[in-house]
Amino acid sequence: MSRYDEMSELLDQLEPDINKFYNKGNKAAGTRARKTLQAMKKKAQEIRMEIQEWKNTGKVDEL
Repeated sequence: MSRYDEMSELLDQLEPDINKFYNKGNKAAGTRARKTLQAMKKKAQEIRMEIQEWKNTGKVDEL
C-alpha cells in the first residue's frame, strides 16, 4: 500500500465521524475523530521522516 493510500484511508475513516460530531453533536464520534486525527499525525510524521531520509541518502535521485 502506498503512503498516499494509507493517508487516504485514514481520511476516509475520519469523514463520517467529523460529520456526526459537528452536524449531530455526537460526542463519541468526536472521540473517534480525535483518535483518527492522531493516527494521521503519526503517519504524516513517518512520511516526513522517510522523505528526509531519502533526500539525505540520495535515494530520490534513483526514482
